Amino acid sequence: MTRGPRGSGASWLHANGDRGTWPRTFYAEGLDLPAPHPPLKGRVTADLCVVGGGITGLSAALHGARAGMSVVLLEAQRVGWGASGRNGGQVGSGLNWGQEKLEARLGGPRARAVWNLCEDAKALTRRLIATHAPEADWRSGVLSVARGETSLGPMAEAAARMDRDYGTALEVLDRDALAARIGTRAYAGGVLDPTAGVVNPLAYALGLARACVAAGVTIHEGAEVHRIGDTVATAQGAVTARFVLHATNGYGAHLTGASAARVLPINNFIAVTEPLAAPPMATPLGVADDRFVVNYFHQTGDGRLVYGGGESYGRRFPTDIEARVRANLARVYPDLAGIRFDHAWGGTLAVTATRLPLLSEVRPGVFTAGGYSGHGLALSGLFGAVAVEAMRGDRARFDTLAALPVPALPGGRWLGGLMAQAGMVFGAVVDRVG
Repeated sequence: MTRGPRGSGASWLHANGDRGTWPRTFYAEGLDLPAPHPPLKGRVTADLCVVGGGITGLSAALHGARAGMSVVLLEAQRVGWGASGRNGGQVGSGLNWGQEKLEARLGGPRARAVWNLCEDAKALTRRLIATHAPEADWRSGVLSVARGETSLGPMAEAAARMDRDYGTALEVLDRDALAARIGTRAYAGGVLDPTAGVVNPLAYALGLARACVAAGVTIHEGAEVHRIGDTVATAQGAVTARFVLHATNGYGAHLTGASAARVLPINNFIAVTEPLAAPPMATPLGVADDRFVVNYFHQTGDGRLVYGGGESYGRRFPTDIEARVRANLARVYPDLAGIRFDHAWGGTLAVTATRLPLLSEVRPGVFTAGGYSGHGLALSGLFGAVAVEAMRGDRARFDTLAALPVPALPGGRWLGGLMAQAGMVFGAVVDRVG
């Protein structure tokens, strides 16, 4: 039995309000937000119990139901309420480790298998959006940008190697070419990935939830899980299931020992400008820079900038999220330093010691997925699907992903979290002075 202390999990889940409703984000505007699903009451049985109603859990529930499994999904707040529905909206390629580093650690064949699975993840994301959430509005093109010439050189070399060895079609841009694309000379250059994209993540999550209901999944909201043991227990009920997928990411890492030891919750912040009279990008693209704590942004169809920047490592959001984001925005677009923000919000994601995602069978029949370290929007749909494949006996893709090096945080669960937070703070300081 794995029992998490109520305080450790609940504090991340409830520390910043929004209980039982979605935060007021730009993504929620104009969407047909569904009525609540009822909380779990009493004892029920199922083939699969999914804990967490983000994209990982919704994808697993959908794939399980389509495979003939009876599925119950438990969500503490609302489906898509967490990082899945409030992130930067970028669906990127690969992992935080480049392929050269993966090849050195895993060997060429295994590294290529991981790359192929990351490509599968993007393709699955696009299929799920096209089929179930066209309103998520996929738009192709994400730029990885370098703050200085010293980092642009290796970035361009890596792009050339990926084109040669993996058949990608990356485009390297110098400072002038990049400035023509995104309207700022703050960067030395960058690499355009035309296969990556930007979406409305909340629309994607809600589309998956509709598909789950249509496939026969029983969804319970307001159903916070307090224990994953012989049963999956909430305050008002319990589920007995042959299989369990723990998919809460940063909001409930304590629920299984593997995630508690390996997954570190952190907070990140986004603000959205008013529509700009002269939007900086000729063609809207996603952008992510090369900072340790990444700044990321994209331009919307109505000429706003959705800008993510700033971080914190305690459970509570800062009182002035706008100020955190504005300082980063002003470094890139000084002319917009005084622009009005129409929306600003925070969210909790999760990282691991290696910044590689966690997929594990923590004990027979109980699986966990998370720690996506900024790549969750691209990877989570695949991880949910692959977990279900393993439950049904096909472990090929699962074993490849589960073998990624994701060690326990050095120093143990509690000291390790403090040490990892100290490392993140150090990296953020280097960003600011670099």
